[in-house]
Amino acid sequence: MSKNRRSGAVSKLIILAFVLFVPGFLYILVNRMGSNEYVKLPVFGEKTLSGEMRRVMGREIPDTIFHQLDPLEMVNYDGSPTTFLGSDSSITVAQLFYTNDGGLSKQLIDDMARIAKRFSETTHVTLFSISVDSLDGIEEVNQFVGDDLKSINPRWKIATQPKGDILQYARESMLLEALASPGDPGDFLISNQFILLDSERRIRGFYDISLRSELERLEDEIKLQIVEEIRNHPVKIERN
Repeated sequence: MSKNRRSGAVSKLIILAFVLFVPGFLYILVNRMGSNEYVKLPVFGEKTLSGEMRRVMGREIPDTIFHQLDPLEMVNYDGSPTTFLGSDSSITVAQLFYTNDGGLSKQLIDDMARIAKRFSETTHVTLFSISVDSLDGIEEVNQFVGDDLKSINPRWKIATQPKGDILQYARESMLLEALASPGDPGDFLISNQFILLDSERRIRGFYDISLRSELERLEDEIKLQIVEEIRNHPVKIERN
């Protein structure tokens, strides 16, 4: 066999070995040393360590206790009882309003209507507009919102008459500004932000509606959170 022929045969063997063995080696390397990374939204609020460890993808990490909201019983605009954060398979968008406010509250409701329309066919997204005025009854809420907006999305709850101090709940649990005006008992100082909550009742985002780009960011991050919920809780999402 000539020297050139022997050299060609060796080259073919090297190429064959590369084709057969390198993909398998890379697969083993990725599975042993690599990890899948997904974009995840932050979790807002106070965080504490439980003192325990939990196993994630084969690694031991400290267990963290995140800020969580308690469910809140309320009355929907149609008179039916409703529970804020009552579902363990839905993500929630929430904002505050009161009917004696034709400025900011009107804008907040109109912007929530846009989100309600955008996700009207998405069954695991629930929307809550929550009145901070204990004097807001069903009649006042219906007049304030109007029939056209209420029919956009059946999972949009426009709620009032909570069982508890809604101003305190908004400040301490929702982490939103909510205060009675010292000069006028019928006036309130409320936040112009929406919040996004996951199915574990944790805050995953704040969105300042005074900036038009924030509504677009909210829409994008709702989709992002839906992906996380499906990935982490597929059985619950399918059941919903």
